[in-house]
Amino acid sequence: MNALFSLQRIALSGPAEVGEFFDRAAALLAQGASPETIVWSVGDEAAATGNLFCGEPPQPMLAEAAPVAPPAAFMDLARRALLHSASDRHDLCYRLLSRLRAQPRLMSNAADPDVARLDLLARAVRRDMHKMTAFVRFRSVPTETGEEFIAWFEPDHHIVAATAPFFRKRFSSMRWSILTPRACVRWDGVRLALGPGADKRNAPTGDALEALWRTYFGAIFNPARLNLKAMTREMPKKYWRNMPEADLIAPLTRAAPARAAEMLAAAPTNARRAATYKPADSAAAGAASEADDLASLAASIKTCTACDLCRFATQAVPGEGPRDAPLMFVGEQPGDEEDIQGRPFVGPAGKVFAAALERLEIEREKVFVSNAVKHFKFEPRGKKRIHKKPGAREIAACNPWLHRELELVKPRLVVALGATAATALLGRATPLREVRNQTLEAPGGAPMRATVHPSYLLRLPDRDAKKAEWRLFLQDIDEARRLSGL
Repeated sequence: MNALFSLQRIALSGPAEVGEFFDRAAALLAQGASPETIVWSVGDEAAATGNLFCGEPPQPMLAEAAPVAPPAAFMDLARRALLHSASDRHDLCYRLLSRLRAQPRLMSNAADPDVARLDLLARAVRRDMHKMTAFVRFRSVPTETGEEFIAWFEPDHHIVAATAPFFRKRFSSMRWSILTPRACVRWDGVRLALGPGADKRNAPTGDALEALWRTYFGAIFNPARLNLKAMTREMPKKYWRNMPEADLIAPLTRAAPARAAEMLAAAPTNARRAATYKPADSAAAGAASEADDLASLAASIKTCTACDLCRFATQAVPGEGPRDAPLMFVGEQPGDEEDIQGRPFVGPAGKVFAAALERLEIEREKVFVSNAVKHFKFEPRGKKRIHKKPGAREIAACNPWLHRELELVKPRLVVALGATAATALLGRATPLREVRNQTLEAPGGAPMRATVHPSYLLRLPDRDAKKAEWRLFLQDIDEARRLSGL
């Protein structure tokens, strides 16, 4: 019974103070504090709720200790789980931290109740953050210092501060505020400011642009692809009351069967012939020619708006490697992981590429790796972004960037990984089978070889075929290494 009176209450300054939690947890672990002896509280919660067995007041500070260094698998989940509204989130994370000291492989046991609970909380927070980025609707409000945009959102968890950088990046040129019951955030064009929660009555109820937005929403609504169950799963009804287009959903849904029937009955129209695009007139050409080194070229690439891909991708992905690399590899375009990280060949295909380099004892730091197209082209499919092959327009728009990379690196040999890369380098549609095992001339006069893209090896369903193609791929890379003198 005496042990009950040794409980410590640890008060955190706010519900989203993840860094503060880890600092306190490190000090507690250094003291050897058992999870059963800790009572976590947030803000004024300690004074308001009290605890029958806590004889001492909340401790404002603990002794300094070395930072906690748990596995990355734990940290990735815990940073999100600690933003959950569940009252046991701090107990759970501290208990796992304590257990990980004796069980370093604990996170690999998905069936463990604590691990499963942590994953559940983290997924709920990630989903809430996604909904915030998707369903916030700003409304224009005139102020004495100019136009400002204000939105109202009702998150389930403490995600406002963690999600605010997304809006800062997306809407950096305008002044805006997001009001929520849990916390508010404001961007004044220079810095983000966080504040306490607000009442919905403080948020505007409409603006002059909403009629135009509803017209646009009605125009893009496709009755032939309506799936009400899928729509409500992705856009739950709880968010509708804060979205100006929501009052159109019911009438558009009722009219969808009749409109879809009209579309099917309508006569087909002749397809328009695609325009031919040439890279010489690209707005990127001037900026590329002005770049004197790879760093300035990469900075210019990240601002490129020469084609529509920049509107949907997270970021442009420039080439990577030393300026004097004797061997240069050119792929097709960034994938999902590359788009997120901003580096070429770091996703599944990148791992195949890395395995080939390692097998042939080629250090990646000594080669230059790039893509023909610098933005990720994809097709949304549920929660996934599915790779979509870039067209002639995107290849042409990115050609100045690729050519300038070649001019700056001056490789002894450049390798086209896949048909799209070969097309970009040769300036014409080129079947891979016609150029593989040949030495051709790339822009600027550099010798060029071609082989399959590493993603091709991932797509092969037959195990024997995959092994055979893997051997051929290694032979191609090894021959390129030999010719480049690497």
